[in-house]
Parts: sequence; structure tokens; C-alpha cells
Amino acid sequence: MPTFPSSQIILPGAAVGVLGSGQLGRMFAIAARRMGYRVHTLSPDTDTPTGQVADVEVKADYDDLDAVAQFAQQVDVVTFEFENVSAAATETAARYAPVRPDGRVLHTTQHRLREKIFLRDRGFPVTPFRSVRDAEDLSAALRELGVPGVLKTAGFGYDGKGQAKITRVEDAVAALRGRAGAEMVYESFVDFEREVSVVAARGVDGSFAHWGVIENRHRNHILDLSVAPTDLPPAIEIRAVEVARGVLEALGVVGVLCVEFFVTRGGDLLINELAPRPHNSGHLTFDASATSQFEQQLRAVCGLPLGATDLLRPAAMANLLGDLWADAGGEPDWAAAARFPNVKLHLYGKADARPGRKMGHLTALADTPAEAARLALAARDALVRRRS
Repeated sequence: MPTFPSSQIILPGAAVGVLGSGQLGRMFAIAARRMGYRVHTLSPDTDTPTGQVADVEVKADYDDLDAVAQFAQQVDVVTFEFENVSAAATETAARYAPVRPDGRVLHTTQHRLREKIFLRDRGFPVTPFRSVRDAEDLSAALRELGVPGVLKTAGFGYDGKGQAKITRVEDAVAALRGRAGAEMVYESFVDFEREVSVVAARGVDGSFAHWGVIENRHRNHILDLSVAPTDLPPAIEIRAVEVARGVLEALGVVGVLCVEFFVTRGGDLLINELAPRPHNSGHLTFDASATSQFEQQLRAVCGLPLGATDLLRPAAMANLLGDLWADAGGEPDWAAAARFPNVKLHLYGKADARPGRKMGHLTALADTPAEAARLALAARDALVRRRS
């Protein structure tokens, strides 16, 4: 396996390869092209959110190692916007270009059990959990951790997919239905006061930058609204950033990573999960920060100095899901949102508006976080044409 000098700076004009082609890659590509980089994207689809703004769009499965090898040979560095890429694919790409973050980071964070064991063994605060493969394991987990709890698939889960809440021991059999032999994790249910995240970046030289603590509100397990800054006590915010920095250093991340936390009613922090890429909760940085999470990802993976992360104004981000199209009886009223002068509209170029699918978002800027949240939600409500 070749090694690439970590000190090498990849300058504008170079080509950056992105494995994955969704909205995160789209916003990364916009930031990269603005700085003069070329962008190549690889995924199993065409006319993708990333492909629509990239220089080159390659259609191939992530496990088509010949295609991945050819892709990596055409770029100067490879990064990700989608973490469920196999270790074989990242190892193949790494023969031809630096892969940042390293494929080992993805291997750990794309699997809930590996992730939680990694964090626990290094002393990071995580929700109590047990490994589950069958009914016997689940029964033991229920005895040790009690109910309520959540049974989650170990791999390929996001936005609540692959999860089943267990409120009674009698629910265990139903929760296992259709999952025989699959690796799972049973977690204690956390009586949390709120959910927050820290989106942070680490450079090739070990430098660290973050956007503070962002408060997140979910609906049906999908992020609905993010607001920054928070009104948490400063000591909790400082601790959250310290934990996030420790996680990035322990993993050896070069790039952007999000640490999602539960804040308990007693003021403790528990890591819920990690995302080794820009994160939905950090979308507001595109409009509200001196350097967005997407530009920072580019800077980090290309070996450039990290940019300032100052929040220019309080901000809120409201997701636009495919359900909105059904509520509007067709295309939402985009002009109505545009009537809010401090609200920015971001659409991802997805043609099929399915329920629960992230189609875009709104970012609102205001003098206070509460006012930013109010504006974002009001602009979203205005998208649905009111019929008399």
C-alpha cells in the first residue's frame, strides 16, 4: 500500500473525488468549485445532487473495485459524503490517492457496535449498551439494562431506520422479528433534556476547529430543526467540544466529523452516535459562518489551513422533507419562502419527493436563536399554499 506525504498540500485546480452523491456532496462540490477545485463523484446513480454540480459523475457500485480504482486514479484526494462504503473500496482507492478521512474511520463509525465499543474502551461517555444476535442475548440485555430501551441494527441505519423501541419485556420477541442472525445493539433509553451536536474538523497537522454546540430537534427520528448558538450552560458546551476533540484525535480523523450527544436532565453528556462527514445539523454553517462545514472539509482533506468558524449571526435550519410536496398538493410555494429576506433556500435537485426524504432546507438568520428558529419555521409553513 503506497503512502502519501501528509504534508503535501493539494492546491486549487486539483481534482477531489467524492464517494457518494447526495446533498452533502452537492454542498461540498459547490464549496470546492468556488475555490477552484474540480470535483468527481462516484455512486450507483446518475443525475444525482452531487453529479449535477460536479465536473465528472461516475456511475458504479461502491463494491465495483475496478471502477473505484479507475476513479481514484483520476483525482488527487478522495473523501466521502456517504459512510456506508466497504473497507475493500476504501483500501482500493487508497492505492492511488490519499483517502481522508482514512477508511479505518469509516469502518469504525459505519457500524454501531464497533463505534460504541471504540468509544467505551477509550473512556468516552456513551449510552449503556449490549451486543445482541439472538433472543438469548436480548433477554440478557433486558435483564442487565432493563426497559425501556432501543434495539438497533448494528450497520446501515440512519434517521431511525432499523430501530425498535422496547417498553416491555414482552415486546422483545416482536422486536427481533425478521432480524434473525443480524448484529444488533440494545441501548438503554436515555431520559434526555435535549439533543445537541458538535460538528468539528481536524487537519492533516492535527489542528482543530469547531462550530460550537448546535441544538437539534427531531420529528419521527429525522432531524427537523437545528439552532445555534444554544442556551446551554457554558461548562456543558466546553465539555461537549472537549469530548468531540478527543473523539477526532482518537480516530485520527482528517476531515469533518459530527458528534451527536444527549444532554441528560442532570446535565451529563452521552454520545449517541458519530458521523464521519459533514452533518445535517451543520447545514446552517453554509450561510451563517465565516467558513462552512463543507469548505472546512475541503480545506482539511487538501491539507490547507482550517478556516475561521465564527458564527456571524444566530441561525436556524429547518429541513424540507418530501412530505411537504404532498401537504402542498404539488410543488411548494418557493416564492412565499423568498418573501422572508433573512431566509435562505437550499434545494438538492432530487426529482422524486418521497415521504421522509430530505429534499432541501431553509436557513434563517436573526438577532437571536429563538427568532431565527421562528423565521425558519414560518418560512417553511408558508411553502404550503393555503387554500380557502
